[in-house]
Amino acid sequence: MKYKLLGNSGLRVSEAALGAMTFGDDWGWGAAKDESRKVYDAFREAGGNFIDTANFYTNGTSESFLGEFMQGHRQSVVMATKYTNAAPGTDPNAAGNQRKNMMQAVEASLKRLRTDYIDLYWVHIWDQITPVEEVMRGLDDLVRAGEHACPPAGVVALHRIADRIQPDRANRGAGADPDGQGVKHRRDRVVATV
Repeated sequence: MKYKLLGNSGLRVSEAALGAMTFGDDWGWGAAKDESRKVYDAFREAGGNFIDTANFYTNGTSESFLGEFMQGHRQSVVMATKYTNAAPGTDPNAAGNQRKNMMQAVEASLKRLRTDYIDLYWVHIWDQITPVEEVMRGLDDLVRAGEHACPPAGVVALHRIADRIQPDRANRGAGADPDGQGVKHRRDRVVATV
């Protein structure tokens, strides 16, 4: 397995990443625990160290399985997880990019992953509502608190977005990008190049 730097984060990750969205069969499809473990072990034996999941994948089972599988070698895994989504329910703040959801989601992910830090914490879906500045402040607070090992490439991309938003706001007169799509398009380009 070969390794590459992940953006400008300084992290060395395997060229192949293990996406663990289907670890768990809670959604009526996916891999049961024993099959998930076989996939995980084969990936690690091949030299893979970069694993991606999300708080919502198989209702949290994906993170729970990975937390168990990483025991004894967590330090050699670059663990990425994401937040934004939540199961339908009665809490209107249980999803989205806002700080309240971010903090609740990271705490729940840390418990399921059985770790005290996450290497890469991603915004899973941009909600188009929460100000970029609020998202950036929350992510920065997580880095400073040590719950997230270093600013991930996704956070770097958001910094680039924030730098570009101020000029967009200044130009929001008549006919100037009224639906905010310029920000969305910039985000897509920036994230793709990181």
